Amino acid sequence: MINQTRFDLHWHKGQIKRSDRECLNGHKGITLWFTGLSASGKSTLAVALESALHEGKCRTYILDGDNIRHGLNRDLGFSPADRMENIRRIGEVAGLLRDCGIINMVAFISPYRSDRQTARDLSNGDGTFIEVFVDCPVDICEIRDPKGMYKKARDGVIKDFTGISAPYEPPENSEIHLRTDHHSVSQCVDIMLAYLENRQYISTG
Repeated sequence: MINQTRFDLHWHKGQIKRSDRECLNGHKGITLWFTGLSASGKSTLAVALESALHEGKCRTYILDGDNIRHGLNRDLGFSPADRMENIRRIGEVAGLLRDCGIINMVAFISPYRSDRQTARDLSNGDGTFIEVFVDCPVDICEIRDPKGMYKKARDGVIKDFTGISAPYEPPENSEIHLRTDHHSVSQCVDIMLAYLENRQYISTG
């Protein structure tokens, strides 16, 4: 097999631009990056927000951590290096969906600030990467835990489990901060919709 170097690669531009797709869709192509502990409510909120946006005729897609590990990232484990590659890949996919003019919701623990910053940097600072901190104390997450993961982590069955035997670095300046131990799902959705409407990512007209 011939080794292909970076000098062999060329970026091919099409005639249709992102702005054309956004005009057709009637909204911006953005990423809402949900980060937080396991069982904090990331996937639940992403699904609820998508339903609300779909009712408003927005084109949407959810990239969920568990789902992605069934396919695209099935070769990755949970070591720091694999977690980094996991987020790098999904950041690239989210960027492609933004270019399609699609509102995509990424629900990954993504425990490291540097990895989330790498995903943000792919937006080139254009304001279309919105970090959503799904904030919930670990003891509440353990009570909710639908898959029994925390117990397995406490028992030593699962290694490198975020919040127990592996670190979680909370966002320092997230665009949206949701306290899911204080607010209901519908209240959190209202907060997110208000943010998107106020900044004209979507229109209620």
